[in-house]
Amino acid sequence: MKPHVLTLTVLTIGVIGALTGCAVVADKPLASLQQIETIVVIYAENRSFDNLYGLFPGANGILKQADGSRTDVKRYQQVDRDGRTPLAKLPAVWNTKGAAADTLAFVATLPNAPFRIDAPPGGLPGGLPLNTATPDLVHRFYTNQMQINDGKNNAFAAWSDAGGLSMGYYDGSSMRMWQLAQQYTLADNFFMGAFGGSFFNHFWLVCACAPTFANAPSGSISRVDSSGVRLLVAKHSPSSAVDGEPLYVSDKSVTPDGYAVNTMQPPYQPSNISPPANGDSRLADLTENPLPAQDSSKVNTIGDTLSAKNISWTWYAGAWNEALRSRSAIGNKGAPNFQTHHQPFNYFSRFDPSTQEGAAERAAHLKDYTDLQRDMTAGTLPAVVFYKPQGNLNQHSGYTDVMSGDAHIADVVAALQKSPQWPHMAIIVTYDENGGYWDHVAPPKGDRWGPGNRIPTLMISPFAKKHYVDHRYYDTTSILKFITQRFGLEPLPGVRANAGDLSNAFEF
Repeated sequence: MKPHVLTLTVLTIGVIGALTGCAVVADKPLASLQQIETIVVIYAENRSFDNLYGLFPGANGILKQADGSRTDVKRYQQVDRDGRTPLAKLPAVWNTKGAAADTLAFVATLPNAPFRIDAPPGGLPGGLPLNTATPDLVHRFYTNQMQINDGKNNAFAAWSDAGGLSMGYYDGSSMRMWQLAQQYTLADNFFMGAFGGSFFNHFWLVCACAPTFANAPSGSISRVDSSGVRLLVAKHSPSSAVDGEPLYVSDKSVTPDGYAVNTMQPPYQPSNISPPANGDSRLADLTENPLPAQDSSKVNTIGDTLSAKNISWTWYAGAWNEALRSRSAIGNKGAPNFQTHHQPFNYFSRFDPSTQEGAAERAAHLKDYTDLQRDMTAGTLPAVVFYKPQGNLNQHSGYTDVMSGDAHIADVVAALQKSPQWPHMAIIVTYDENGGYWDHVAPPKGDRWGPGNRIPTLMISPFAKKHYVDHRYYDTTSILKFITQRFGLEPLPGVRANAGDLSNAFEF
């Protein structure tokens, strides 16, 4: 199928929603939106708004509110695990050992307040710089809700395995994406689509739905209390956050009623689960319990609704081809560190590689970063593009740093701006989720699945408002709403009715 004249590229860095009445209503007249011919979505990883843009001028940040008034950081004090008692100081970074623990020992000496990671009194001169990876922080479905603590956002340090590190933030003004945010539109009221981590939020990016796992093994099911949103705490778990990281009875991948909300592996390769012995090398070994293929005849993705209208689209992923060729590319700590749970379409039966139809769908829609480079240069991008950077370039704590991914994404944006399609292009750069980092703005009330915390989102386009901070409420489903509105697609049921459609960020 030839590329549609309208291209949407989305660059990204992670059950149908309960809300109803999700008919798409555009903030801008449809005729205006028609001027956008290419939409690009870039999906980066694991950063809250405050963690990267909390010091951005004009934004609702850590030190100043959206109206420019000063904020008393004492408002951001964290409470202990009883939900009431303010912590006397920040807890230690519990999930580190050896030299890393020594470097971050200063965190346990800090007052109970947000702190700059890249400034003294860090363990390195000038703090921990942007090109230095920190430890990873827990970012899971139930723990995220426990940290949000009914909208008070004051239990991040208490329920993090990284303790006080959850309260850290950077001065991002030296980064290239910050410069683009100053030039174009930065959204400071954009929230991750679902509570928790990358796996779940990638589903919300493409289908606004929660994957199902009927009759999941008992060992994969979480144990929660009567609230339905808090994990049962183990009897031997430290009662205070200053004494150690929290321990749970069972914090697993599946809810008690059969929804997969934490990381599970895809049923198709590339997967962290190897192919079955003497079986089909294109599949994952079912005896290792990957997530069952999600039935594409019952659940629509944005890809399905685009294809139904003959609108071209592609999910480009860094190191996709390498991961298919060699298992050594999957999940290692060096480059490329391909992350299999960041590939949401690989969980749907429409893309079953063992069938002729599925193989054809994969060839048409699931491609490599090298294909993106070629298509950008040639001006042959499809109408809707999603781009997922490979692991060492996605800004995820624990296995990469902030700066390398920021530079990579800025390079991709620069290449897009040189593309023949740039004059009619809209680029959306956003993050899958907060990565366990605190943010001071409470998520709006939504449904069982989210939205979760604020994440940075940029709109870059010849049509984007210049030097603008957009305070309108958005979440990850707003991207789906924008695509749906522009192309006249069938709306996806999980898209939240009260979330904006991003068109406020553009002027025509």
